[in-house]
Amino acid sequence: MSEVDYYKELGVDKNASKDEIKKAYRKLAVKYHPDKNKDDKSAEDKFKKISEAYAVLSDDEKRNQYDNFGADAFKQQYSRDDIFKNFDFGDIFREFGFTGSTRGSSSGFNINDLFGGAFSSGQGRVRRSMKGQDLETEINISVHDAVNGSKKTISLNKETGPEQLSVKIPKGFITGKKIRLKGKGSQSPYGNQPGDLFIKAKILPDSKYSAEGNNVVAVENIKLTESLLGTTLKVTAPDNSVYNLNIPPGTKNKSKFRIPGKGIPYMNKSGRGDLFVQINVETHRELTEEQTELIKKLAETGI
Repeated sequence: MSEVDYYKELGVDKNASKDEIKKAYRKLAVKYHPDKNKDDKSAEDKFKKISEAYAVLSDDEKRNQYDNFGADAFKQQYSRDDIFKNFDFGDIFREFGFTGSTRGSSSGFNINDLFGGAFSSGQGRVRRSMKGQDLETEINISVHDAVNGSKKTISLNKETGPEQLSVKIPKGFITGKKIRLKGKGSQSPYGNQPGDLFIKAKILPDSKYSAEGNNVVAVENIKLTESLLGTTLKVTAPDNSVYNLNIPPGTKNKSKFRIPGKGIPYMNKSGRGDLFVQINVETHRELTEEQTELIKKLAETGI
């Protein structure tokens, strides 16, 4: 399905001013107005399209959303009711000199009939009649939560008062991901279906793990001698599995070693990220006399 082009519908450039958009709509509205095209289905369809285009492009916020995200994304965010919210056909048509534009008359048409009854009969305005407003909140979780899944309780301050909700955290719920709780948003002012609640993840690092997308970084400390001579570490992954990680001689500070497939699972699909073990080489600023003498001897060998 091709994307609707509101600018093309009105025959204006994308940089057109609000006044130019209004003039273009007025010209087309006069041409395709149902009062002048009785029983002409194609004119009626054209009138609906140009009216929708004008409702979007005459509103700064809607126009900005349309320009930035495109028609498909815009239509996912805005229903027809949203598009025509606060769009007063009565004022516009009276300004254009039309009669019978919002309520109908012996010679005019009824705007409710044309747009499927979406307008209030008294004012000719579109009501947000579908559902309540969607809400969004952010929840802080740990790497362990994202790897294994968990349950959290969140508190919301809604228009009806404080509300606590138990939320199931799915595996793979990484920073930026969202889950939807249907019907947990704001109530509809017209008694219809409530909006939805969108919960956005934010993984906070702890003393052991941090997240980089679906990859996990664990920090392990080793001694200077272990970095020089090599060693074996027991590494616990976030899913509590344990691995013997060989650290080769000459390992430098901040070196990373990869354990594949032991990171965070991918949400809603198979596979998972990797676990990276970062090595921190401990250095001692205060040495005993014996250690100092031994270091001096090592220095004499060229180390």
